[in-house]
Amino acid sequence: MPSIAEELLPETRRALLHRLATGQVDGRAPSMVAAVVRDGRPAWIGGRGTVDDGAVPDGDVQYRIGSITKMFLAVLVLRLHDEGRLALTDPLDTHLPGTAAGRATIGGLLAHTAGLAAETPGPWWERTPGTLRPGLADVLGDDPQVLPAGTRHHYSNPGFALLGALVERIHGQAWAEVLHARVLAPLGMTRTTLLPVAPHASGWAVHPWADVLLPEPAVDAGAMAPAGQLWSTAADLARFTAFLIDGDERILSRDSLVRMREPASPPEAATWDTGYGLGTQLLRRDGRLLSGHTGSMPGFLATVWISADDAVGAVVLANATSGPAVAWIAADLVKTVAEREPRIPAPWRPLPAVDPRVLELAGPWYWGPAPFVLRPLADGFLSLTSLPAGGRGTRLRPAGDGGWVGLNGYFAGERLRVVRDAAGAVSHLDLGSFVFTRQPYDPAAPIPGGVDPAGWRAG
Repeated sequence: MPSIAEELLPETRRALLHRLATGQVDGRAPSMVAAVVRDGRPAWIGGRGTVDDGAVPDGDVQYRIGSITKMFLAVLVLRLHDEGRLALTDPLDTHLPGTAAGRATIGGLLAHTAGLAAETPGPWWERTPGTLRPGLADVLGDDPQVLPAGTRHHYSNPGFALLGALVERIHGQAWAEVLHARVLAPLGMTRTTLLPVAPHASGWAVHPWADVLLPEPAVDAGAMAPAGQLWSTAADLARFTAFLIDGDERILSRDSLVRMREPASPPEAATWDTGYGLGTQLLRRDGRLLSGHTGSMPGFLATVWISADDAVGAVVLANATSGPAVAWIAADLVKTVAEREPRIPAPWRPLPAVDPRVLELAGPWYWGPAPFVLRPLADGFLSLTSLPAGGRGTRLRPAGDGGWVGLNGYFAGERLRVVRDAAGAVSHLDLGSFVFTRQPYDPAAPIPGGVDPAGWRAG
């Protein structure tokens, strides 16, 4: 188990335990375990109820994590993108020919916008052996397209079976082996496995009207395993949660990690507070944007949420088919720590180094009469902020050719060009045809529509 971060205040720990305890009782879960991550390490781990040996679960007990598996697959696919081995706009046929979903793009599969069926042809794959569906044709059926591609979010478990097969085709080895080598081993996740390894919890269904249990089958999902097969622990998922917050360039580029938690598909009209990124669910709750994933398999429920702004994450695992509101419990654990013990920022320090040609871009700029400020950042990026805040600002990364590319907001994907005069001095900035000048409507700059030669005047 990873070492515990700086200890939380006693009243915060009690509030976390109280939320876990009430969640276990209200949801009638045989057992529940949770972890909170802060500063890259677990800040708290707690368990309630008992597992098969009669012990209260700790951070080392395995539970099935269901669709949290999809986040791990997304990391593998995005790493292939980082390595230049595929593009998210590539049709699946480019890398995995011969399936009934070959026109689906890789990005569409990650974001569940490919329009594929939600489930496999019957029987329900989560309670039946994967040997019933030995190949991708058995997972997809004859016509898996149920909606036009790219028009809406439609969750598809078979879509992630395809992504698992894609990873296997490109790497030439089983997706679980790739996952172990590329993600689990580097992060020290020794207790995350394809099949259960003791100690692990058994999965149960709880009768809706009586406090009695029914054991659930724990099948090997075969070709559908990339959609929800993995078993893990609160301590292992705490390591993965820390990665989702802080990143690790050994695993995935920072740009791709950030992209995972950006909306990649439209929400339902009635649920504007939820969305989906690239293999990652999004939730807006209590004014806080959470990203992560929920998971369910017969006998188990799981959730991982992070708040990147607060640098806090939470994991909740339970061994019940339904009942425990693990998604809301995990969100409440994040809120408890973030609000009771808000993040203390790192000390301000001057930039270690800055290119003089970048430094001369710092300061106020004007789009027409609207003021903005441009600042070099410690990571080599730029921040463009409107004054007052709330306008069309963006973060920009260097493009490698003297220009920059917007990463978020209105200017996401747009190029910023630094335009210099004949003497080499900066004349103006051009950001997606928006001209930024050092003074409002600078007549010396190519202002669209020109500037009245009489200049500014009194009313």
